[in-house]
Amino acid sequence: QVYLRESGGGLVQSGGSLRLSCAATGMNFKIHTMDWYRQTPGKQRELVASISSDGSTTYADSVKGRLAISRNNARNTVSLQMNALKSEDTAVYYCHTRSRATDFWGRGTQVTVSS
Repeated sequence: QVYLRESGGGLVQSGGSLRLSCAATGMNFKIHTMDWYRQTPGKQRELVASISSDGSTTYADSVKGRLAISRNNARNTVSLQMNALKSEDTAVYYCHTRSRATDFWGRGTQVTVSS
């Protein structure tokens, strides 16, 4: 069974930085694309960043230049470095992957940016 566990959320002032991490178990980590999503109350979950097995990355337009996704295949972790944070980045951030036609999600970590 695939398990994803996020960490690193918290409260930060506008313009500050946070680093989120996601630890994965129960999967062949290095062959899977890993994603970070976020969700605010009343809104759909939004894809923020993805990193493929070859290290290629994609970002939502709203976070380009401020957030950076990376992976460590030796440690089975994926991280999201968040810089120049804005109040609109406030959300619950979820780690995600898809394996054998099944979506797997972590429980999420809250990021709150105060203005």
